[in-house]
Amino acid sequence: MRAMLFEGRPGELAARELPAPVPGPGQLRLAVRTCGVCRTDLHVVDGELESPKRPVVPGHEIVGIVEALGPGATRFAIGQRVGVPWLGMTCGECAWCRSGRENLCPQARFTGYQLDGGYAEQAVADERFCFVLPALYDDLEAAPLLCAGLIGYRALKMAGEARRLGIYGFGAAAHLVAQVAGRQGREVYAYTRPGDTAAQAFARRLGAAWAGGSDESGPQPLDAAIIFAPVGSLVPAALRVLAPGGTVVCAGIHMSDIPSFPYALLWGERCVRSVANLTRADGEEFLRIAGQAKLRTELTEVPLAAARQALDDLRAGRQVGAAVLRCSHG
Repeated sequence: MRAMLFEGRPGELAARELPAPVPGPGQLRLAVRTCGVCRTDLHVVDGELESPKRPVVPGHEIVGIVEALGPGATRFAIGQRVGVPWLGMTCGECAWCRSGRENLCPQARFTGYQLDGGYAEQAVADERFCFVLPALYDDLEAAPLLCAGLIGYRALKMAGEARRLGIYGFGAAAHLVAQVAGRQGREVYAYTRPGDTAAQAFARRLGAAWAGGSDESGPQPLDAAIIFAPVGSLVPAALRVLAPGGTVVCAGIHMSDIPSFPYALLWGERCVRSVANLTRADGEEFLRIAGQAKLRTELTEVPLAAARQALDDLRAGRQVGAAVLRCSHG
């Protein structure tokens, strides 16, 4: 099979021919149709995350067709379309797993990081961690739901009942969560790179009440802010425009260092918290919502061989919405 491998050299992907993967007990082998390009993939390839499997096939927004079943795999049928997310396996026995917080399992393994992912024509996945995908979405449209949508939704839940919501970094996750927030009756303010008028216009097209640069205050104090951009300096920036009692949610797996800031920004029962990974319950809940009324998925289709260029575009801020690799055609 054709695959794009990260072999350990930061910023580099190598095109390789690999043997077809063999599904183990409880696993599926998928013919990968599409795979979303996520900022987490960029952090893996740029060497910003510790201890990836090397070499590893990146990619954790996988849409595929079941083509083989490992021993004991019974949840899905041959020919069924499924989605594979970032969370690839957990121990199922630790205190976190037993209390509904499997996203914090210390033995968890993640797709496209410690487990080979979807920048390939085929992939294997534990059937317990795969999702049925809403029929409303084609293969390209479904891929961003599997991380941009899922993590965005978990971050939105962490924002509580905030009615006035700021979103910093208007990319793949933000453009989906903004639509969900709007349907919930929340007022969305979009904060982009200063001067990025294209992203600001995009946010307004998706229903944002206001859009401007991250160096601006916006028209009203925020009840909560979600930061998708991996920029630590945005934390004090968001705190400056946060109302008392509000929450800043850091939604990325990696962020540059947060600079020191005066306690006065935090005082007033403001809170800063992170989002780590996702649970299967998050996934099922979000995909039900996404299946009730179609979310607009702004995307660019990219051939598998151009995965490195897609990552370069994401790194440089040239990507509007989501990039999705076309890995095979069905």
